[in-house]
Amino acid sequence: MTRTTPTNRTTSNWAAFCAAEAELAGTVEERFAAFTHHTVATLRKDGSPRTSGLEVRFLHGELWLGMMPDSLKVLDLHRDPRFALQANPGPGTEMAGGDVRIAGRAVEVLDPAEKAGYVEEVEPPEPFHLFRTELTEVVRTYVEDDTYLVVEIWKPGAPVRTLRRT
Repeated sequence: MTRTTPTNRTTSNWAAFCAAEAELAGTVEERFAAFTHHTVATLRKDGSPRTSGLEVRFLHGELWLGMMPDSLKVLDLHRDPRFALQANPGPGTEMAGGDVRIAGRAVEVLDPAEKAGYVEEVEPPEPFHLFRTELTEVVRTYVEDDTYLVVEIWKPGAPVRTLRRT
């Protein structure tokens, strides 16, 4: 589903991204599945960035962010829902599958029925905060043929744009 936010920024849920760009979405999911812990950036009260560790789930056509009660990242997202998420690059520097990043808005799930479906599948430690995401950008960066730095950029409502640099 594609939405327009109050700031007139187009967003998309994970299912819509998958439908629009299945190959890139598959690569992104594989990169996140390779490791349990990833890095999320949120905005502090003063507007400066905060990075934190985070586990994510791709489930029922959504990208979910689960967080401990009243953690600083939860407080940040309550003030400003914008986030940037980066997949764990893993050991060494090879980053098989490339570096992937997702930006968007986090929307807290307050409906007990919606949260119950997540709890049934994931069995997270309770209590916890659950956010579904509205994507504004997905980026994959990788090296091709030991020659080119390739950057694939997707934004809702547009096809993937690919840049190659030497």
